[in-house]
Amino acid sequence: MPGQVTLSDVAREAGVSLATASRALNGSANRTVGEELRKRVHVAASRLRYSPDGIAQAMARGRTTTLGLVVHDIADPYFSAVAAGVAAAATAGGLSVTLAVTGDDPRREAEVVHQMERQRARAVVLAGGRSGDPEADEALRAAIASFRGIGGAVAVVGRDGLGVDTVVVPNRDGAADLARALHGRGYRRFAVLAGPEQHAAAAERAAGFTSALDALGATVPAPLVLHSPFTRDGGHEAMSRLLAGEGRDVDLVFAVGDVMAVGALTAAREAGVSVPEDLGLAGFDDIPALRDVTPGLTTVRLPLDQIGAEATRLVLQAGEEPVLAPVASEVVLRESTPGR
Repeated sequence: MPGQVTLSDVAREAGVSLATASRALNGSANRTVGEELRKRVHVAASRLRYSPDGIAQAMARGRTTTLGLVVHDIADPYFSAVAAGVAAAATAGGLSVTLAVTGDDPRREAEVVHQMERQRARAVVLAGGRSGDPEADEALRAAIASFRGIGGAVAVVGRDGLGVDTVVVPNRDGAADLARALHGRGYRRFAVLAGPEQHAAAAERAAGFTSALDALGATVPAPLVLHSPFTRDGGHEAMSRLLAGEGRDVDLVFAVGDVMAVGALTAAREAGVSVPEDLGLAGFDDIPALRDVTPGLTTVRLPLDQIGAEATRLVLQAGEEPVLAPVASEVVLRESTPGR
């Protein structure tokens, strides 16, 4: 048959109404088609080489096979690794992934969830760190409630309090374990590159680290807790500020993310400070890019691809009650902290 085959052509070939052909091929949330008619329509569609419209199928069934993944910055190796885990698990579960980047604007999360609702997505995974913006959080809760109201599933990574399935990341406990391990290596004068003040994961890591040191009698003075963007450049800027100010007597710097630690390492070299001879340096996440960093960076390892896969599993198996799925962290001591 010349030209593009339409649903009307299939209906005519099968000898059924257009509505019946649509229900047979696209499915329906409310009405079904008898097996004999369904087979007749599918035979006609196959004979004519008709390709169903994915959007039409979604509208008929009530939702698509799309999973929306929301991250702050896909260029950040942390989010890239989590996204890889989401994508692999989504593919195995028969879903396609639509990526949305918020650019660290917490208001964008609610906007994206509303977009996914309009597009009848099946699920949304929120992988960004929770903000400390009450208005943004309230808008996100409302968007999630609306999306779940049409049958959508939602899972979040690293944050609780939203009433949905959550992959719980041990930010505070992992940082505390790191502090104790470094103290055990003889470090006593610490500084913290604490990331943005409104970033919940960064705040949890900084608090876990400093609280553990308080208990060990190695309190970090307030001027040695420096805030900056949660990026490589943010780490560079904070380390430069530290070394130009009160940080010359520090013997260990903890950056709340590996990407910040990479920038901090460059800033130390530019200031003529050697890591680890003059200064110990540690990060958090164990991103894959650390394989190319010299000296090897001490960090807290998170199973990043597992985190993404677990979030996808949660939305694929979503039930009525929210599930908390914790993951483990592990302190990895490398050449950047040989001890004092």
